Amino acid sequence: MTQESDLSCQGLVRRFGAHTAVDHVSLDVPAGAFFSILGPSGCGKTTLLRLLAGFDRPDEGEIRIRGQRMNEVPPNRRPVNMVFQHLALFPTMTVGDNIAYGLKRQKVPAAERRRRVAEVLEQVGLPGLADRNPQELSGGQRQRVALARCLVLRPTLLLLDEPLGALDLKLREQMKVELKHLQKAFGTTFVYITHDQSEAMVMSDQVAVMRAGRFEQVASPEQLYREPATPFVAGFVGDNNRLSGELVGLDAGLADVRLPDGTRVRGRLAGEAPAKGAPVALFVRPEALVLAGEALRPDYATVRTEVRTTLFDGANSRVEVRHGDQTLYARLPQDGSAPRLTEGSTLYLAWDPALARVFALGEP
Repeated sequence: MTQESDLSCQGLVRRFGAHTAVDHVSLDVPAGAFFSILGPSGCGKTTLLRLLAGFDRPDEGEIRIRGQRMNEVPPNRRPVNMVFQHLALFPTMTVGDNIAYGLKRQKVPAAERRRRVAEVLEQVGLPGLADRNPQELSGGQRQRVALARCLVLRPTLLLLDEPLGALDLKLREQMKVELKHLQKAFGTTFVYITHDQSEAMVMSDQVAVMRAGRFEQVASPEQLYREPATPFVAGFVGDNNRLSGELVGLDAGLADVRLPDGTRVRGRLAGEAPAKGAPVALFVRPEALVLAGEALRPDYATVRTEVRTTLFDGANSRVEVRHGDQTLYARLPQDGSAPRLTEGSTLYLAWDPALARVFALGEP
């Protein structure tokens, strides 16, 4: 643990009978960071958040907040607050009373409560709305009231359990930006739980990708996207194409892979080198695929594919193609440079091997 950490956990384990929901998880969150825990439903995210909040206790391991052990500290004594997906605002209270609720329970004097409520409403962009009822506000405004109710207590950590899940798509996109701005403005450490990788990638300083109770990788959003550490991370974070084959050689960190039809392609090896002939998976992003042509560099990997579907996608065409029994997706520009594509036509696609990742298939 570093002195600058607001949250440090070592070897957290939580079991429910024979099921291990959190399996030896360790993390270290710097002060003032926006830290997201990303993973599919059932991976243990919410159980981990409950451990951090104090609603549940770990079977093993330790939780420290600013260096202080928290395992036995009840939720109301921890310097932590929590925003839930359904906000849990009191409908019979005004906005101001909702925000002041925690301060009142802490026996903060009335004049100080009013001052702090007005201050936090200004900070979240809702000045003058203290006397409104939450039902009179838009979904985005109610979201900000829920945040203000937590932030007015000045917690060390703010835990957020999929808080945008109940919002419509357009409002979710707006609130991603709002949340990031608010986190920076307050300087509070956010620990954010989500199954939506776009939320985690847009807002976070660091992201922990979780699967089956464990962290697969903890890194910046850019590193997760460009340098996934496992096949699961490569497939879960962003769009990615996967080609299965066998390793036939290695040269300066590049893996030579033979696909089932005999085509040879290359990509950067991730992790330790497997034996020749071992099964591997090559991942390459749709935006890394380019049209193979005469001017293409000879060291690019190239595959012959058959066009299945072409979809208009704004500035690009999203093209679904097949190579043998494996499906690929490419994004091709709408600038007239791409050939006319029809179902069943042949399309040669290529990529720079440095932009592809090859994993040994010791795990899915």
